[in-house]
Amino acid sequence: MDIQGLGEIEAVAFDIDGTLYAQWQLTIRAIFRYISHGLFFLKYGLVRNEMHKMERLENFRQVQAERMAERMRCTPAAAERRLHEIVYDGLKPYFLRIPCYDAVPETFRRLHDAGFKLALLSDFPPEQKGEIWGVRTYCDVVLGTEALGALKPDPYSFLEMARQLGVEPAKMLYVGNSRKYDVCGSRRAGMKCAYLLPLWRRILRKPLKEADISFSNYRQLLDIMLE
Repeated sequence: MDIQGLGEIEAVAFDIDGTLYAQWQLTIRAIFRYISHGLFFLKYGLVRNEMHKMERLENFRQVQAERMAERMRCTPAAAERRLHEIVYDGLKPYFLRIPCYDAVPETFRRLHDAGFKLALLSDFPPEQKGEIWGVRTYCDVVLGTEALGALKPDPYSFLEMARQLGVEPAKMLYVGNSRKYDVCGSRRAGMKCAYLLPLWRRILRKPLKEADISFSNYRQLLDIMLE
């Protein structure tokens, strides 16, 4: 596949949720938790949608807790405790049993061996996923956008990742599964992007026109990157 400018890529960064593993794997394993805390997750989803639209915040967690408190009619401190109990700490054990996509560790190893700098950038704390299926060891930079104060698609977190890698954004490829957050966010930061196609696009053989690379599995991505 002839991708203009791909030969200039010096670093490859990846989203985690839905990109390194199938999102339904988490949904199935945590289904009873989602059901038992259904109202909380509904309100949390609404708050996160609001937070995605905000510019960078110095006090991201505080603002998130305050917005949750408004919807839950409790104090921000109580909302923050619930966020940790139900979301951050509460979902953490489920990731120990979720398999990653086929060839994900191989992809990181081979890209690392080929000389690419590697990074992870996620809207949720990467430490929630432990060692991240063994790929963390290959990464030069691992960042959570919450800690940086700007959820995707705000370009700030993408640009900060590039700064920490010491690579120009134009020489980076960002890999993700969300058109709205991963593709649009990385493009706004001046990066190239690779889009993991959902099943319906794979069946219809319909690539995403906004992405520089559309791929169906990680072996295909490796073939494109290392050809």
